[in-house]
Amino acid sequence: MKRLSSKMAIAAVAFAAMAVAIPARCVEISFYYPVAVSGPLTKIIDGLAADFEKANPDIKVKPIYSGNYGETLAKSLTANKSGQPPQVAVLVASDSVTLIDEDAVAPMESFVKTPSDKAWLDGFFPAFLMNGRFEGKTYGIPFQRSTQVLYWNKAAFREAGLDPNRPPANWDETVEYGKKLTVRDGTGNVTRWGLIVPSGVTSHWFLQGFTTQNRAKLTNDAGTETYLATPEAVEALQYWVDLSRKHKIMQEGIIDTGTAPKEFIDGRAAMMFHSTGNLTNVKNNAKFDFGVAMLPARKQRGSATGGGSIYIFKKSTPEQLAASFKFVKWMTSAEQAARWSIETGYVAPRQDAWDLPIMKKYAQDFPAAAVALQQLPFCAPEFSTHDGPRTTKALEDAIEASITGTKAPAKALADAQTEATRILRSYKP
Repeated sequence: MKRLSSKMAIAAVAFAAMAVAIPARCVEISFYYPVAVSGPLTKIIDGLAADFEKANPDIKVKPIYSGNYGETLAKSLTANKSGQPPQVAVLVASDSVTLIDEDAVAPMESFVKTPSDKAWLDGFFPAFLMNGRFEGKTYGIPFQRSTQVLYWNKAAFREAGLDPNRPPANWDETVEYGKKLTVRDGTGNVTRWGLIVPSGVTSHWFLQGFTTQNRAKLTNDAGTETYLATPEAVEALQYWVDLSRKHKIMQEGIIDTGTAPKEFIDGRAAMMFHSTGNLTNVKNNAKFDFGVAMLPARKQRGSATGGGSIYIFKKSTPEQLAASFKFVKWMTSAEQAARWSIETGYVAPRQDAWDLPIMKKYAQDFPAAAVALQQLPFCAPEFSTHDGPRTTKALEDAIEASITGTKAPAKALADAQTEATRILRSYKP
């Protein structure tokens, strides 16, 4: 008996040693990321996920590159309905109302437990929370946030006899500069356009670059009403159309959102309205000196805020929800926000990120990075309503009809307003 007991004791010790050697079971979370945004971002995301795992060996993050923003939303909602949603996803900030309607995402307040958690949640710029908060709760955490800005080719300005350090300040000057910057060869073919403004994917957001400047509010705060056919909104869309069809400083027809930056980088457009998310892309690839400024004003400066926020999906295990919050908080901390901003050009969405020495040096060496911060006081929330994909499509159909000349802006926006009113009828109190 003594011998048996000794063997059992040895076995118990060996088993205990094995138990110590075997790590605790990892919690795996899937992370949907819209890879079709500008720039080579997958390597950066992979690096962030790997660094998080090193700091948190009990959590495994599985990035899933899920197409553009619209495709990522559709895949996320389909997976949610099947009962197997991603744990975390980066989706358009203005998708929050749609996600809430689907009962898909959890408010961050349900995870905030400590003073550190509260300080983190309170640290984001209010302008970047305009689309993420609904009825007093925060659903979307600012991550790759942006505004539109004006990029201009200083060499082209010099060639056209313009001051390379003075971009157009208003709508009239934009037309004036654009005419001087547009270059045609001996046969009349354009070799360089004065301006490029995308009208493809997310065209509603580029329209808001004009409507915000004209003080046209497109929705109410509750997302139950749209105001698409007001005189201010019609004037804004008409101006956009006139840039190509009347003033001839921009090519006619739909301009692809994804390829527009290459047109600017390759010198085929002297000015560009685009996301701050292209800052690093332009900085790394343009062979000319360029400037970045707030968009030209009409009644005011301004743009809609844009880009993506991080959401936590509700249909997960308690362990996955806890791990997801830890991941989201880490990804949007001051240190990671600064890193993401420097590596991509997106705007670091919290002040403590800009207070870090590395970010101060970045802004000092590359002042263009701080332009979006100067524009934030004039920014509006991105177009967002209940049943958002359908109302957005109605608006984008109106923009396409106007840009291609099949409808006048006033008629196109009136039709869009009628359709949006029909879609939102069931959401009225």
